[in-house]
Amino acid sequence: MGTSILGTRVLRIEDPDLLTGAGDYVDDLADDPRLAGALHVHFVRSTMAHARIEVDASEALGAPGVRAVVTAADLDLGSFPPDAPAFPAGMARPWLAIDVVRYVGEAVVVIVADTRAQAADAAELVVVHYDPLPVVIDPAYAVTDEVLLFPEYGTNLALAIPHKGSLTPQDIDACEVVVRLDLVNCRIAPAPMEPRASAAMWGDDGRITFWTTCQGVHPIRDRMAAVYGMDPTQVRGITPHVGGGFGAKASPYPEDLLLPWIARHTGRPVRWVSTRSEDMVNLGHGRATTQRLVIGGSRDGHLHAYQLEVLADCGAYPRFGAFLPTLTKLMQSGCYFIPKTAYSARAVVTNTTPVVAYRGAGRPEAAAAIERAVDAFAAEIGMDPAEVRRINALTPEQFPYRTPTGAEYDSGSYVAALDQALALAGIDGLRAEQAARRVRSATTQLGIGLALYVEVTGAGGAPEYGRVDVLADGRIRALTGTSPHGQGHYTAWAMLISERLGVPMSDIEVVHGDTDIVPTGGVTGGSRSLQTGGVAIHQAAGMVADRAREVAAELLEADPADVVMTPADRTFHVNGTPSIVVSWGDVVTAAYRGFDPHATASTGASMPELDVEAQSEDASGADGAGASAAVSSGEAMGPLGVEHRFGSGKSTFPSGAHVAVVEVDTETGKVTLRRLVAVDDAGRILNPNLAEGQVHGGLAQGAAQALLEEFRYDEIGNPMTSNFADYPVISAAELPTFELGHLETPTPTNELGAKGIGESGTIGATPAVQNAVVDALSHLGVRHIDMPTTPERVWSAIQACTVHAG
Repeated sequence: MGTSILGTRVLRIEDPDLLTGAGDYVDDLADDPRLAGALHVHFVRSTMAHARIEVDASEALGAPGVRAVVTAADLDLGSFPPDAPAFPAGMARPWLAIDVVRYVGEAVVVIVADTRAQAADAAELVVVHYDPLPVVIDPAYAVTDEVLLFPEYGTNLALAIPHKGSLTPQDIDACEVVVRLDLVNCRIAPAPMEPRASAAMWGDDGRITFWTTCQGVHPIRDRMAAVYGMDPTQVRGITPHVGGGFGAKASPYPEDLLLPWIARHTGRPVRWVSTRSEDMVNLGHGRATTQRLVIGGSRDGHLHAYQLEVLADCGAYPRFGAFLPTLTKLMQSGCYFIPKTAYSARAVVTNTTPVVAYRGAGRPEAAAAIERAVDAFAAEIGMDPAEVRRINALTPEQFPYRTPTGAEYDSGSYVAALDQALALAGIDGLRAEQAARRVRSATTQLGIGLALYVEVTGAGGAPEYGRVDVLADGRIRALTGTSPHGQGHYTAWAMLISERLGVPMSDIEVVHGDTDIVPTGGVTGGSRSLQTGGVAIHQAAGMVADRAREVAAELLEADPADVVMTPADRTFHVNGTPSIVVSWGDVVTAAYRGFDPHATASTGASMPELDVEAQSEDASGADGAGASAAVSSGEAMGPLGVEHRFGSGKSTFPSGAHVAVVEVDTETGKVTLRRLVAVDDAGRILNPNLAEGQVHGGLAQGAAQALLEEFRYDEIGNPMTSNFADYPVISAAELPTFELGHLETPTPTNELGAKGIGESGTIGATPAVQNAVVDALSHLGVRHIDMPTTPERVWSAIQACTVHAG
């Protein structure tokens, strides 16, 4: 038997199209006949953060090429549907601003014209009269309710989690050492390579077809159908290639869902492509939380108490950002056993861009807090921060482990990851070099930062769809409900099928992102894809193998239970008689003999039904999530095809340890990241190339927040970092070559043993780099520097300590 392809370094099969420009994005659809004669949409946006408005668009209506001008008064769609029904109805977001604007960038008027340039020119003719209102930028001020964004609702509070946990003030008083710290987890712009883009048209049959750059077209299809009062089958959503999402493209925006209304109003297909400047102020932002923590313990390094208070900035309207504190709560205690904990949170609206999910979504905020807390505690008692982590980290024997906030950790080996990361970094040599620089009062000081992290992926283990279909020529066509935007799903799913069936990856086609072809699917986010959609594909391929064995058994005149399939050479033989074989081609030909695709279009089954419940029993989750789904995709399925859904019903908890090494110029405050060592544990790794690619991206984004990135507003709500000249997106010039280790503690929740890895790098890198900057200056008396650790902030912290010492 040949060696399994799983776990090997297979090159990405989707890259040639991306590298040669052959891949289609939404903005490349100009030649699609369905969009022939499409009009171009341009949104006039607010230039003030908070004001009453009056709009005069009469001059724009007569501009060259303009076909329509739309204001809020023209619309009959009700309020824009919220991301979650629990969000306050009194803070509902309008499709276009009605009477009041609440942040710079909010859409006010729609211009529809023959060309993109004509629409942009006409937008200059729209006159918006602003009557300024008081502006709320600081969430600490917003929570006072002195200025209300929604006066009728009566408060700026969108979510409240009251004090929960076993910790009491007496528990804190009983600790030998108590450290208190206030942190800012700064607001950042996701800035994916491809800005938002959508297109829409109505067919003669009354159906909507829309194209959008997103992280899951099926949920957006369903949202659109609800908005227009249609059955989801009357709406077709298509997502071609997507140039990055990072969570910000997981949910639809008013612009996306409004396009069918505009298309119906004008009687023409319509297209909209956001500019980078629009994206910077209107694509949802990330993080934007402030944290107040108290951590206590004994001088021998044991932690006894940890309290975290979170104040989250939702932006002008509560979107997913209002939900993020619940995920921070879930992961509050990180990798550690802390007997007494407490948590509380508030999320408030401000006159800023709404906050959504961004790579990690709530978990990086939890890791940033606990990892800064552990470092600050270690500094207070004069102990090596690595040793404090060893003392308090959960051990493998404690798994499965239920945390005080209700997370059920599946597996992990936290100290092993830490020890491996420290060994790779050469910690003893680094500490010796650091000590030598301090002795000679070197201008450039060395800092070493550590971070342990654990996060939740595939939250709740919700099921995902997969289909594996054998074509008449023996090739494979796979359909997946996942929606890739850079992760390498085509390569991964082809590997899983090839491993089960022996079909070369070059003969496997993976299809996603078309609701008329793929019947159902979820959002690709929360690092869920492999452990749900990947397992669904893997199990479906196994069921195809079972059906193929039944056909082979007929050809071999044997009992199917006695037939052995050898994927390595794609042959079948009777157990004990390897010399008599039938080939994969023989089986496919026999299966298709007499096959009528029209007779099987609704179920895809021409073979006798297999006991798929029994086959899926070990992998099934709650409510039979592992059972095959009889869902029609609208296309006939071949005689060997199988549709399947898998969900374990449980989350997984990847973990790891990161070490950052920085140099800090004490005269200028400049920080240079010299090394970043990461040991990430995502269970069994399917393809190291794909896993490392995800870690690389995560490390870059985590380091970026720690060092450079912050979206800032002035006191009246004007964006100060709304383009790439002012908002410093990190580049290769600021990053070292990453040094990666490897650790695997398989999860018991799925047959692959796989956990998520898409967000891990971001979660561990951010506090590691921040801790390194503080560590470089700790001998000068610096105890904390908020992110991003810009030269100005670092220099100011040094000066403050110098003045205090003087």
